[in-house]
Amino acid sequence: MLKYLLASASWMGFLCLIAGLSPVQALPSLEIADKNVAVNQEDGSYQKNDSHQSDLANNISSESLIANESPKKLSSVNQQQKIQDIGVDSAVNLWQPIIPQSASSSSTSYKLAQVTSVSQLSDVQPTDWAFQALQSLVERYGCIAGYPNQTYRGNRAITRYEFAAGLNACLDRINELIATATGDLVKKEDLATLQKLQEQFAAELATLRGRVDAVEARTAELEANQFSTTTKLNGEVIIAGVGASGGAPNNSGSNIILVNRVRLNLTTSFTGKDSLITGLQGYNFLGGADGQGSLQQSLGLTSRLLSASSARTSFEPQFPGINVNTLLGVGANSVQVYKLLYIFPVANKLTLFGGTAAETSDAFPAITPFYGEGQESISRFGGLNPVVRISGGTSGTGLASAAGFIFNISPNLDLRALYGNPNANLTQKSATEAVPGTGVSTTPLGAGLFSGSSVIATQLTFKPSPAFDIGLNYAHSYHEINILGTGLISGDIDALAGVATGTPVTLNSVGGTVTWRLSPKIALSGYGAALFVDAASNNVNASTTFTSWMAGVHFRDLFKSGNTAGILFGQPLYRTDTGGSAQLTPTGDNRATPYHLEAYYRLQVSDNISITPGAFVLFNPEGNSNNDTTTVGVLRTTFTF
Repeated sequence: MLKYLLASASWMGFLCLIAGLSPVQALPSLEIADKNVAVNQEDGSYQKNDSHQSDLANNISSESLIANESPKKLSSVNQQQKIQDIGVDSAVNLWQPIIPQSASSSSTSYKLAQVTSVSQLSDVQPTDWAFQALQSLVERYGCIAGYPNQTYRGNRAITRYEFAAGLNACLDRINELIATATGDLVKKEDLATLQKLQEQFAAELATLRGRVDAVEARTAELEANQFSTTTKLNGEVIIAGVGASGGAPNNSGSNIILVNRVRLNLTTSFTGKDSLITGLQGYNFLGGADGQGSLQQSLGLTSRLLSASSARTSFEPQFPGINVNTLLGVGANSVQVYKLLYIFPVANKLTLFGGTAAETSDAFPAITPFYGEGQESISRFGGLNPVVRISGGTSGTGLASAAGFIFNISPNLDLRALYGNPNANLTQKSATEAVPGTGVSTTPLGAGLFSGSSVIATQLTFKPSPAFDIGLNYAHSYHEINILGTGLISGDIDALAGVATGTPVTLNSVGGTVTWRLSPKIALSGYGAALFVDAASNNVNASTTFTSWMAGVHFRDLFKSGNTAGILFGQPLYRTDTGGSAQLTPTGDNRATPYHLEAYYRLQVSDNISITPGAFVLFNPEGNSNNDTTTVGVLRTTFTF
């Protein structure tokens, strides 16, 4: 397998070389200058406007949601925060929307570079005649009346260029007075002083005006060529080689595969404070109703329906190749709407959101720094607490219609909650069974906004100190069929082992995630989760408890600025207790505690290209010691624009 991965690495390196030589230059990711969204930081922190993503994880802040995925973008919703990175993943962490600045901001921005007070600057001394002459002009004609402190006094020196900026402001003001027929207000001695100042600072004034002209020309060019005055476009392309060994005994084995995922995200603002997020995607992962063609199926580790497995990578959808709402097939690389969400503030500390294609991870900040489908952890296990993934909460396809709120209690504490339903657009549940005798309908998740499968989820996020980020999660779910909806293990299907797949279940799930930054470049992070599953049918008495945990260390700027790495270890979801007719160990399995060990290193080749080699090892995969130790190797290349 190693030689094939090396061959893939060479191929990906050649691809990056082509990208670097291409005459087409991608625009750099837009920074969130408007401070309207919050992101998960690269080190996993949840804090105000610093810089990082999600998969549109990374995540809504108090005045705008956002999306899983790219690390330096959009992921949380708060007008004073970055939506991160998201989470988009955001890339594209779609959930890091950028609200366009007002039209007036570009035309006046150069004025902000002018000095606001002589006391702030240096070079021209307060005792110089020029300093005192300009100060007198400023006070007499109000040259800086529009500045915050409305003064131009001070006792410190300023640079000649900064002095020229103030002089230029006075020239403009006096020209304005003369042009408006109030020239008699300008004294002749002041005009003489201005002429003398102009002569002495001619070089600096010429340079300053040249810079302003260049900025105005560049602004005009950007306005003429921008995608839209109200909409920002960003995207993410992931191309990866994946190989695996091990799996179930006597499995057919897995070839090296080459997969892709492409996302385009449009973020529109109508008021400057709201965000309408529209995401399109295409991918070539296979799976379908029976997992056919998936890596997990070739290893013999997948569930018998929908290809759930612990061998899944971070960037593949939970239900590849199928529309789980109707069990209809989805063609490879067909374009789908995977995100449609509107976020709007209704009060200083309260933001509402709603949409027909959303995920739990869009609303909840990812506390762990390992989250980032296109940038960080290479496995589905490493990115998020399982409680966030429950009920298809991170399906990768915008499975649910959802609505909720974000209450920014304080700068270090906020509360978020949502209600989601995957089949809100269906009027009736189909009476046709997908597989005769199973009780599973061809609309397995039910129908209607307030009936069928649904989830109510909440997260309390707080920072007790600058070094700590903590998230506490609770989710209550009802499922029309016997399924967890996490996509993390094969036991996701038939969660109540020994109970019919068509049996409805209720779940109460709790979890917590903590990140502790030992230094700006090193962070410890981990999570714990417990899922309590009960049969929701009067004819069945059964219950099961699943637990999971993870701990790891994350590195920033490792060996080179911009590069990151992670090492993590933990226990995937595992049945620890059962009651009633539910089985603790499914028939044919040899019960054993499963473990997951992972390491990856992300090389930031350029602002828009990163390459992540990594691997994860599964011990006792799917909690069954009959399965061989399984190794999955990944070489992921991510392009963002």
